[in-house]
Amino acid sequence: MVRIRLRRTGTKKQASYRFVVADSASPRDGRFLEIVGHYNPRHEPVEVILNEEKVAVWLKRGAQPSGTVARLLADRGLLERSKVPVRKARAAKKAESKAS
Repeated sequence: MVRIRLRRTGTKKQASYRFVVADSASPRDGRFLEIVGHYNPRHEPVEVILNEEKVAVWLKRGAQPSGTVARLLADRGLLERSKVPVRKARAAKKAESKAS
């Protein structure tokens, strides 16, 4: 399956990311098919640059965005909010693991 996900770039403790289209079996920073944008969470405000046409083409071809990418695409209006997976809060995860 083809996924749209983040690839880490930058130096130690200075992370920035690229939006890449890659096979789901390839490693995070491994082989990819195409770069469709970049994301820098260290800027104020957060910098998200996307080639929206390329993203739309890959979504039409059946590429599945990762959870974080889906949230960022929904913020830009490229994906419906209802298709974005909802993350559990850390406190809820800890309470769940202690109950088990």
